[in-house]
Amino acid sequence: MASIKELRVRIKSVGSIKQITRAMEMVATTKLRRFQDRATNSRPYTEEVTGLVGRLAAMLGDSVTDRPLFRDGEGDRTLALVVSSDRGLCGAYNSNMFRVLDTWIKQQTNDVDFFVYGRKANQYLTKTGRNIERSLEDPPLELTDYRNAAITARMLVREFESGKYKNVVIVYSAFQSMAKYDPRVVPFLPIRGDVLGADESGAQSDAILEPDAETIFDSLIPRYLETRVYNALLEALTSEYASRRFAMKNATDAATDMQKVLQGIYNRKRQENITKELLDIVGGAEAVS
Repeated sequence: MASIKELRVRIKSVGSIKQITRAMEMVATTKLRRFQDRATNSRPYTEEVTGLVGRLAAMLGDSVTDRPLFRDGEGDRTLALVVSSDRGLCGAYNSNMFRVLDTWIKQQTNDVDFFVYGRKANQYLTKTGRNIERSLEDPPLELTDYRNAAITARMLVREFESGKYKNVVIVYSAFQSMAKYDPRVVPFLPIRGDVLGADESGAQSDAILEPDAETIFDSLIPRYLETRVYNALLEALTSEYASRRFAMKNATDAATDMQKVLQGIYNRKRQENITKELLDIVGGAEAVS
């Protein structure tokens, strides 16, 4: 059994760890609120742009499929944009996404190349021997804004139009609630009607469009793709901080429990030593008398 001195050191160490995890929990909570607000505020815009593109696609009918972004690419490879965290200490956030990613890769008949946000995905894909075409490190994911997301979307479009890839997907964790974040692989290019929610009802609209529907449609497509990338990055960040907050709260609670157990052992050990010393004093006094 550990000595009183060792127990005192361990209690102090656990207390220091508890202070660190509690501070990290508070930081994660603050950032979670900020990114959750941004993700929540971006959803109506994303849904409205998606709905508008879907309605215009229905109005244009079969002519939409003649556009390069609406049919499979000329290549025989797949490009995946993977969004992970830069730092650890966020529970199973990254491992859950990598498990979904591995399952998806095994189902592919094409070779897969990767664009990567986050050092954790970079390390994982390098370790597993995957081909990373581009690592998007500047600026860090946490500082990425709509302009950077638009640049990323344009890079993905250029790669798709280059003739090297058949399709492009995004791998990220979609934020559902404080306790639920869903890792998923979603198609990005080519654009599909089922993703847009296009149906024949969109063609029945009596709205007067100026300029014509085709011009509006072509100008909206880049905004639609940029918005999808930006929304995926925001939801991934929100999921990361929700997972980190939950992990740090569990670590703080575990440190509290451990501190109580160690303090109980310390108190018993100290009482035993005091009792032993009293017995020695009494025994010595009786021997003298």
